[in-house]
Amino acid sequence: MDINKAKILDQKSQLSPAKRELLEKRLRRETQSEAQLTLIPRRSQASPAPLSFGQQQLWFIDKLQPGNSAYNESLAIRLIGTLNAIALQQSLNEIVRRHEILRTTFTMVAEQPMQAIAPSLNIPLPRVDLRSLPPQEQEIAVKKLTTAEVAKPFDLSQEPLWRYTLLQLGAEEHILLLTIHHIVFDGWSVGIIFRELSEFYTAFSTGKSSSLPELPIQYADFAIWQRQRLQGEVLENLLAYWRQQLKAVPPILQLPTDFPRPKVQSFQGGTQSFILPLELTERIKTLSQQQGVTLFMILLAAFQTLLYRYTGQEDIVVGSPIANRNREEIQELIGFFANTLVLRTDFAGDISFRELLARVRECTLSAYSHQELPFERLVEELQPERNLSYNPLIQVMFILENTPTEALRLPNLSVSHIVPENAIAKLDLSLNIYETLNIYENSSGLTGVFRYNTDLFTPATISRMVGHFLTLLSGIVNNPDQKLSHLPVLTAAEQHQLLVEWNDTKTVYSQDKFFHQIFALQVERVPDAIAVVFQDQQLTYRELNRRANQLAHYLQGQGVNSEVLVGICVERSLEMIVGILGILKAGGAYVPLDPTYPQERIAFMLSDSQVPLLLTTQKLLTQLPKHQAQVICLDTDWTRISTESEQTPESNVQMQNLAYLIYTSGSTGKPKGVLVTHEGLGNLTEDKIRTCHVQSDSRILQFFSLSFDASIPEIVMALGSGATLCLATSESLLPGSGLMQLLREQAITHITIIPSALAALPQEELPALQMVLVGGEACSPELIERW
Repeated sequence: MDINKAKILDQKSQLSPAKRELLEKRLRRETQSEAQLTLIPRRSQASPAPLSFGQQQLWFIDKLQPGNSAYNESLAIRLIGTLNAIALQQSLNEIVRRHEILRTTFTMVAEQPMQAIAPSLNIPLPRVDLRSLPPQEQEIAVKKLTTAEVAKPFDLSQEPLWRYTLLQLGAEEHILLLTIHHIVFDGWSVGIIFRELSEFYTAFSTGKSSSLPELPIQYADFAIWQRQRLQGEVLENLLAYWRQQLKAVPPILQLPTDFPRPKVQSFQGGTQSFILPLELTERIKTLSQQQGVTLFMILLAAFQTLLYRYTGQEDIVVGSPIANRNREEIQELIGFFANTLVLRTDFAGDISFRELLARVRECTLSAYSHQELPFERLVEELQPERNLSYNPLIQVMFILENTPTEALRLPNLSVSHIVPENAIAKLDLSLNIYETLNIYENSSGLTGVFRYNTDLFTPATISRMVGHFLTLLSGIVNNPDQKLSHLPVLTAAEQHQLLVEWNDTKTVYSQDKFFHQIFALQVERVPDAIAVVFQDQQLTYRELNRRANQLAHYLQGQGVNSEVLVGICVERSLEMIVGILGILKAGGAYVPLDPTYPQERIAFMLSDSQVPLLLTTQKLLTQLPKHQAQVICLDTDWTRISTESEQTPESNVQMQNLAYLIYTSGSTGKPKGVLVTHEGLGNLTEDKIRTCHVQSDSRILQFFSLSFDASIPEIVMALGSGATLCLATSESLLPGSGLMQLLREQAITHITIIPSALAALPQEELPALQMVLVGGEACSPELIERW
């Protein structure tokens, strides 16, 4: 089809039903005139019938996943009134007689799948009598039977590939269930079935003859013609276009999902419906007319914008089905003619929605003019990376259904449709928009249905998606010149939650409580409880407080008061904790220096901080780089320190004074010193105790290096709550069986750890463990699930 004709077809959605019908007739006449010399011929009845390209793809899928019901299509029709069940069965079988595709199965001939067409086929109409059930139980039974029918797979080598069942609910109430495999059926076929069922049922129930003419060709004729046509220059021109259009196409649209993508698709699906407000619908249509684009284009552009905002990808690929019935001979055939167009839109440049519309219009019209290449043949040509966890080329679909479906009219019966609960999703996500016409008010409305893969998304996420889509549409019609990145997406409720509720982080902290004062309160409350443990050594809260007070008095005698920095470079030990508390009680600020760090890094921190005093041990003196600090050894100098007072010292420290100076890792360059006040340290203490649910009987592992900021909450939430802080050697903290043994023997209740270390722990029971806090690296969902 040339591009001008594609434009005309695309503009049909903006016309009234009467004008639309005239335009369709005109296009059919033109198409028929152009094709007079190349009418699809009838095949020889003896010749084998190959599969169409679309059928071949579904046949391969069935072979890969036998028993898969993902491609079952279903209809449920409620019939109220006097039903002639015999005429109904005759009518259904007459449709089977009329359309060879409904008598078709698929078999192997010379190692190739072929269509096997039965000369005749009479399908019985099973009946299920539900009249004995109460109305409420009837509806439950109908739901179960309908769901079971949709889920029951077909064997493509066995006839029939469509089935029907009649449920009787009362003397004048029935439900007809129709189930058919997609390999012999598409959405357009629904209208054909309804039209012919109306015609044949009227004829059989009244004894009159049908006026339907015989079909000019059958589906197998089309399949043969399609394969003969799509070769040589015609095929090469189509392939050349699509090769260029989909060059370097991204393999997958990276939508944020609630669950990890499974290795193999299960096609488990769910749906959520919504209605577009009438005022919004009218404004969308007005904007589409002003911009010279169709309703399909503007809704597609809005949906792609939503995907762009979700993914951050500037190359958005969406699939869209097309009837692909652009020849007169196939208009009245039941069968699988539908094709999928790959619509790729460039979002580069932070453009406005109005600019995006121009891109979408060009992409869509160009795709329409090259629609004849089957999607399956395109995939075969492009050879995209195959993965059982997602579909090739497209994982998201957009559909606008605005062509009125042929109504089913049966004499003496009121007919209504039931939407079966089809829990199948062939793709990650699809959005169907339906335009419903109100002939009495000469208006139309829009309703939408999101179908999603439940392996990837929760219903709550799709509900938010509905709200985001409606909010985005409102923002578009209010200001189509706004940049895509600035268009509103969050609903009013979400904005309030984000800007007000989640920002309401005000917490009442003890504004006048230093960490060492919070510790002192625990000394009064549980003086004989174990405060800190290291191997076979331990200190009670009373003992730890006494030693820290002695050190604080000694440090004050060396000139330590507020804002004076004191370095502490000791191995993991009880002295390490005594040193920290002693510095804080003296009013100074500690600077942690891990003795296992490289000499160059320790030298930099000593030089940069210019600490006047350094707490260490005799063992480490020879390992330290050159420095100007006065050295105090917590082991050999303790004899002098222990003569100091055991009472809490007085200091002039204020909440705004420094509590500690800690250096960053330097991974982005030179390490940087971070200054933290007593106010911040006190707030951290109260926050960690509250959020980690630390109790007096908790046992908290001190896992991280004292020079790493994660060590600070470990220490303060233990000593600020009356719990026990458990120290360990560096060797026993190595991830593996040694750390697991330590956790078990020390009955650790709280641990802070990096995910890679957590992953290395054996899968064993830890009855005492209550909380694992991970950080520093990305943590996989599988690891979270395991723990």
